[in-house]
Amino acid sequence: MDNFLIAANAILWHDYVLYAMVITGLTFTIWSGFCQYRALTHGVHVIRGRYDEADDPGAINHFQALATALSATVGLGNIGGVAIAISLGGPGAVFWIWVIGALGMATKMTEVILSMIYRNTDEENNPHGGPMYVIQKGLKERFPNSGKTGGFIGGLFCITCLIMAATGGNMFQAWNVGTLTEVYFGIPSVASGMVLAVIVGMVIIGGIKRIGAVAGRLVPIMVVLYLLAAVYVLSVNFVEIPAMFGLIISGAFSTLDASGAFIGGTMGYAFMFGMKRAVFSNEAGQGTSPIAHSAAKTKEPVREGIVAGLEPFLDTIVVCTLTAMVILSTGVWQRGAEAVLLDQPRFAESSEGWTLEDSRVSARDGAAWSAGENVFLVVSADENPRSGNKLHRIDGTVLLADNGDYIVEWSTLAVTKKPYISDRGIYLSYAGATLTAKAFDTIIPGLGKWLVTLAVWLFAISTMISYSYYGEQAMVFLAGDKSVMPYKVVYCLLAIVATLGYLQTDAQLDNMSGLGTGVMLFVNVPIIWMFSNQAMRAYKDYVRRLDNGEFGAGHAAPELEDVISGADVEKHPRQK
Repeated sequence: MDNFLIAANAILWHDYVLYAMVITGLTFTIWSGFCQYRALTHGVHVIRGRYDEADDPGAINHFQALATALSATVGLGNIGGVAIAISLGGPGAVFWIWVIGALGMATKMTEVILSMIYRNTDEENNPHGGPMYVIQKGLKERFPNSGKTGGFIGGLFCITCLIMAATGGNMFQAWNVGTLTEVYFGIPSVASGMVLAVIVGMVIIGGIKRIGAVAGRLVPIMVVLYLLAAVYVLSVNFVEIPAMFGLIISGAFSTLDASGAFIGGTMGYAFMFGMKRAVFSNEAGQGTSPIAHSAAKTKEPVREGIVAGLEPFLDTIVVCTLTAMVILSTGVWQRGAEAVLLDQPRFAESSEGWTLEDSRVSARDGAAWSAGENVFLVVSADENPRSGNKLHRIDGTVLLADNGDYIVEWSTLAVTKKPYISDRGIYLSYAGATLTAKAFDTIIPGLGKWLVTLAVWLFAISTMISYSYYGEQAMVFLAGDKSVMPYKVVYCLLAIVATLGYLQTDAQLDNMSGLGTGVMLFVNVPIIWMFSNQAMRAYKDYVRRLDNGEFGAGHAAPELEDVISGADVEKHPRQK
């Protein structure tokens, strides 16, 4: 499976794919006249409820639609994904996260406008929308003799959506929760997977209205809680912030040297991992968010598209940046070794590379070893294009020997040159969200343990319930309403499968989550380009009418509680 995921990601995340994402976002930014401004101004008024109307087609209000989409994007991609980007690509990856976040606002707006134009509102209180309906209806409209081509491409998108729902939207989340909970509390990872399966199942049985209601309350709480803690950490490390911004900029355009647990990073890999994690986090161009936004109550497709433009800003520019600054300012990304190798290192060569023989390790700093913990050792071997030097990581697992010693069972390193160890330092492998938690712990011991664990649970639950809806809509398109309940059962069971111990390292986690995002981009981005002219015409017409005063808010902003609960659409019928 590892070999398959590595090969698939090499294709799905080729440099040209990342260039295409940048060009797509840049094109729509210029074409729309910098729509990011409209999202940050008019979009805020829309989600405040001033345009919510009870008799518009749809199931939930603008705020709940945004919260549902954000509950999928503001998740472990912000906590675990940013940590992965920095661990593998260095601080420079953060700069490219910003770039794709800003450009992603335009991409997200465009794809949501298209889904709103082509959504199915035959049942006004249960609309269906997304790229599958865009290509099915749009192709038929543009080419009446296209037959079932649109439906076939729409079905292909749905298959990629199900892959993403299973991997990045479900298993990535459950794995992080299980791993973090086991590290801090000693609770078996699979137990967390079972609890997640039950909680998610209880929510998703109620459909989009219950999902919208839960997300509308859960998302603001979890985001505010996490951001307050991040701001506190940054206030303690305030003097480090200017240097961290300098490190981000320099790392984005040059190679950074190795330091502690960080083996070094080139500009190219900072670009790749920054782009990859940003696209995974904010989902711009992926096609999932349009499915959630298609449930919004509105007769103006562009209005919901402008609201959707806020997602990458809140998700990537705000939340991801704070996470990155916490990790960088605390120095946990380039931490020192926690133990040392006691035995003389002996390597054995095989057809797959070089393997280090099982080795005893010294006592661990600050805590006892636990059997099954993942560690790594830094060695010198062949040229490493990722780090820009000859350094590599050999991953290992701590085991308890019969005589009471702790030994490490090492994996094979795929290099041709015999590895050389200059420093016997052993580093604990803090994969994904665990690295972020450790960063919080450096300021207040236990802060990461309690706060990040709570945030990870809330973020994971919110993301999983949103992705369950995305997959549900894909199943409705593919096989009808009768397929929904079996799908929900399988979806919940996958949370348990993810916590059974198959995934162990940052690279494995990155490859698995990257698979789902990558296949969706390959199908959805061409759909966006194919109908982009229609989206831009609709956008410019809406902005013209807005600037000319041809329409305005239907009423004053309702009570905030009514907006969050969705009750405002019941209290404000459309004013004729």
